[in-house]
Amino acid sequence: MGRCIAILPAGGTGSRFGAPSPKQFTLLLGQPLLTHAIRPLLQDARVQALYVAVAPEYRAFLDCRPWQGRVQVLPCAGASRAETVRRTLDAISPSLEASDWVLVHDAARPCLPASAVSRLLDTLWDDPVGGVLAMPVAETLKRAGEDGRVRATVDRKDLWAAQTPQMFRLGLLRQALQAAQDPTDESSAVEALGHSPRLVPGDPANIKVTYPQDLLFAQWVLERRAAAREDAA
Repeated sequence: MGRCIAILPAGGTGSRFGAPSPKQFTLLLGQPLLTHAIRPLLQDARVQALYVAVAPEYRAFLDCRPWQGRVQVLPCAGASRAETVRRTLDAISPSLEASDWVLVHDAARPCLPASAVSRLLDTLWDDPVGGVLAMPVAETLKRAGEDGRVRATVDRKDLWAAQTPQMFRLGLLRQALQAAQDPTDESSAVEALGHSPRLVPGDPANIKVTYPQDLLFAQWVLERRAAAREDAA
């Protein structure tokens, strides 16, 4: 069956967020964004371990005790997301096989539903390449010129917005990231090797917190889920 582990690159400074500390440690409902991002990944028993890659000075910011050894913090963050994932894979690969699955999730996506994680694993477990959670683009897209005016309307047919987690075999992912020139996500690195990752329907609530106002939506989503669980109990 193979194994599955997860990685959260959490070395970013979150400069667009405008907080005094990296946004992944910003509190949401009393807990860091990072904690909310971790939780749904561990709800699927197939994810055997999770590694959080941080800058050395932030190693103590995350309390791993609630996860009973399934979460480990690695002080190996690099200057970019791709470099952070590469360094993490280099650190953990001696204890894994090239065929093991790796989920890479954004530390600033606190609203990932556990059902989306299970759907990703169910869909891709026997896939020859791997794939990503993604949503079909619904909005009309405009291409801007240097003057800030619309130059063209982009046909949104067949366009998808990539989310995370993104799921690939460890061996393929290491090869792709070693060859890529600072890709924006893991899928684009794999694509550059000539592979076609599979698109797995994600969830519209699985937003990436980029600006302070995004916290309001994230809080609303998490509160609604908590209320639904209470109603069902």
